[in-house]
Amino acid sequence: MFSSLWSLQAGTQGRISDFDTALAENYRIRLMELGFHPGEVITCLQTPAFGAPKVYRVANSIFSLDDDVARHIMISPVDPA
Repeated sequence: MFSSLWSLQAGTQGRISDFDTALAENYRIRLMELGFHPGEVITCLQTPAFGAPKVYRVANSIFSLDDDVARHIMISPVDPA
């Protein structure tokens, strides 16, 4: 089951599966330069109110993404250990 990164709530994790084809190539390349690779586990750290950008941890770095970008990153559930 795949959903978008934007659907993660604070304290939850997902595994990046792919990028939506509607995401512009320059955004896809930049996100991959920052560590957003398929297979990486990503954690949502904060979900502020009123649609403000959410805060995520990926590859030991912390990023803030708004819904315009996060909705194009497809994630799958993380298998329990």
